[in-house]
Amino acid sequence: MQALGLTCKCLGGGKIEHNSKDKKIRVFGESTGYGKANHTITAEKLRNKYGDYEVVCSDEKK
Repeated sequence: MQALGLTCKCLGGGKIEHNSKDKKIRVFGESTGYGKANHTITAEKLRNKYGDYEVVCSDEKK
């Protein structure tokens, strides 16, 4: 990325659970090293890309 003149900063992490049969995506959890990302932003981006899926986010760790 640096060779392209881009910079990147990790704002947090989490997990994504995908259920293709039921067309559901769940965003949850946090990164041990970076803490919790803003799952609302992640869920919004997933909803835009996968409009036929139910996308939810939570603060649950499991």
